[in-house]
Amino acid sequence: MTTWTFDGVSLPVDKSVRLRFGTGDEEKLPGRFALPGLVDAHCHLTVDADEKGPLLTDSAQAEDRLDQLAQAGVSAVRDVGGRREITLRFAREPREDRPIVLAAGRFLAPEGRYFPRLHDPVEADELLAAVEAELNDGATWVKLVADFPAVGPDGPIRGSAIEPTYEIGLIEQVVATVHAKGGRVAAHTNGTVVSELVRAGVDSIEHGTVITERDLEVLGARGGAWTPTLSASIDGRPDETPEQRDRRRTKAKYLTSMLELADRYGVTVLTGSDAVGSVAREIELLTQHGLDATQAMAAATTKAWDYLGLLDDGGNLVTYDEDPREHPETLVKPAAVILHGHRIR
Repeated sequence: MTTWTFDGVSLPVDKSVRLRFGTGDEEKLPGRFALPGLVDAHCHLTVDADEKGPLLTDSAQAEDRLDQLAQAGVSAVRDVGGRREITLRFAREPREDRPIVLAAGRFLAPEGRYFPRLHDPVEADELLAAVEAELNDGATWVKLVADFPAVGPDGPIRGSAIEPTYEIGLIEQVVATVHAKGGRVAAHTNGTVVSELVRAGVDSIEHGTVITERDLEVLGARGGAWTPTLSASIDGRPDETPEQRDRRRTKAKYLTSMLELADRYGVTVLTGSDAVGSVAREIELLTQHGLDATQAMAAATTKAWDYLGLLDDGGNLVTYDEDPREHPETLVKPAAVILHGHRIR
């Protein structure tokens, strides 16, 4: 067995190190800079899309997605909604050649308030039982779609407003139920209900495009997290109209102002690819919208491992030929990847 060694600069701590992986004849890893294993904290392994919009995929595509993430240097993912029988199995049956999976199981949303091909509706009087079922089957997180526009057979109805999906009192009961069983709650929100969700005790805000400074203060005071998913929220699209571009830029400016405050209030910012981006792109966008390079890389590595309660055994490493602080584009082309102590790239 080969012993892989790395001599170079360890990031985000900016420290010269010499690391060893394995036992046997030594061979030096390529690359001069390294990060610990990346974390995709908002991932949908079983979600794809076609001309009709998002849909759930099968196990083979989900396994391919995990393999792609591993090659990109991702050593752990938090799957926040999808085909529960697949993602919960991944969580129960870890493999050395794939990232660790934390799974939330299914999307929790009522009829007509989420993409129809992504979920089986859960009405208000069914919600607590559905939450307990996910936890009993091994989910460590619960994914609540807390607000959404009205949805028809073809997806969100044009012009419909973002509205809460469940009463806040019920969400408080969800939070209490999940916490009592040792789990945590991640809430999808793009509307003003974010403030009520934060005060209801939700652990992690997903997207949060209208989160406020006061929300950050409350969230940070109890050790909460925010996954802004900038790739999904503000990354440009080639087919966008001038009006869409202007709205996107306005949203980006606002999110930048909030991201600049997150560290001050103790909010853990996480990187999440959603169904459209990558961790590398998310790091790059965070550095363009309020975080410095060290903060953005920590969001994708050490901060995420700590917040998600993952035990990094020191067996994960991603190396790069160039310094990603100065050349963020290098993040998409790792020189080498060590996953759970084994070189896979």
